[in-house]
Amino acid sequence: MLPTMRLLRSNVDYVALNQQLEPLSLTDFLRWSLVTFGERLVQVTSFGPTGIVILDHLARLTTNVQVTTIDTGYLFPETYALWEAIERRYHVTIRIVQPELTPLEQERLLGPSLWELEPDVCCHERKVKPMAAAVAGQHAWITGIRRDQSGMRAQTPLVAWDTRYGLFKLSPLASWSKDDVWNYIRAHDLPYNELHDRGFTSIGCTHCTRLPANAADERSGRWQGRMKTECGLHLPARPFTTCAG
Repeated sequence: MLPTMRLLRSNVDYVALNQQLEPLSLTDFLRWSLVTFGERLVQVTSFGPTGIVILDHLARLTTNVQVTTIDTGYLFPETYALWEAIERRYHVTIRIVQPELTPLEQERLLGPSLWELEPDVCCHERKVKPMAAAVAGQHAWITGIRRDQSGMRAQTPLVAWDTRYGLFKLSPLASWSKDDVWNYIRAHDLPYNELHDRGFTSIGCTHCTRLPANAADERSGRWQGRMKTECGLHLPARPFTTCAG
């Protein structure tokens, strides 16, 4: 029998819990998540295909979906258009979290074109730090990462403890494939970012998103020409400092 009480970090056997949860369908996993974490559960999404599939399932289970997004200030117009379409379709008001610094303030304090000179610093300011506000007061957050997206994500568990933000991190689509996601989107006529129709596979900020360099590597269009493949939200917490320029 699956545990449905409020989980505490100190008393969770994550290996056993993930083994119990792995056979569940997406609907059943999200139902368990809603029962377990109640009103302290939030989906944080950047409106990628996986996030939309999860939201569609959540909307079928509850009328009280908590959805948050981080508006970095550098999103594509197509992303904002999708955002509006999602709110209309699901009758949900998406909570917006923004960085402490506006783009102009960031340029003044940290220098122009920070995404080119210090992309890790830019991501830290515009994604990693705002995420703390996105999950403040929550017991768990839902992410859309999948194991087949990159080698770094290949071992993603369904449930983990997020040491950076101090709450449970749920990855309900961890075992899904790219084809699984798109088959569901097409079968249910879900909205998605029209940039995907132009060949983009992973969509983030305008400055750091390009067409994939390798069609088989979903994230090869992000931070092209660098070893960087993650904004930092899904990396282990580490000391980080920024220097004003």
